[in-house]
Amino acid sequence: MNLALWIVAGLLAVAYFLGGSGKLIMRKEKIAALGASGKWVEDFSAGSVRAIGVLEVLAAVGLILPAVLDIAPVLVPLAALGLVVIMIGATITRLRRHEYKLMALDLVYLALAAFVAWGRFGPGSFTG
Repeated sequence: MNLALWIVAGLLAVAYFLGGSGKLIMRKEKIAALGASGKWVEDFSAGSVRAIGVLEVLAAVGLILPAVLDIAPVLVPLAALGLVVIMIGATITRLRRHEYKLMALDLVYLALAAFVAWGRFGPGSFTG
């Protein structure tokens, strides 16, 4: 179970670090021009898009670094819970925009983040 949690947390960390970095580096218009998956930015200000990017990067770091350094490992499930909240917001945005196919991917990310939060909050969460 511990290995599965590490793998899922690692994959989520990479995905959210790259996605969040993109939101920090690219202008809002450039994200919207990426195609259907980037049209959601039309509903948000540039500052909100950057804030989402910051939260995603921080969560990505929080999924791995506290456990690797063994400094406040309780931050790992809290970071995963933060991603759950972000993905609930993403799902609501997709529902409002009637983007059901894209919403399915958001729900997968939500489920993976919830799995990490559930697994890391449990007793002996970083063992066996």
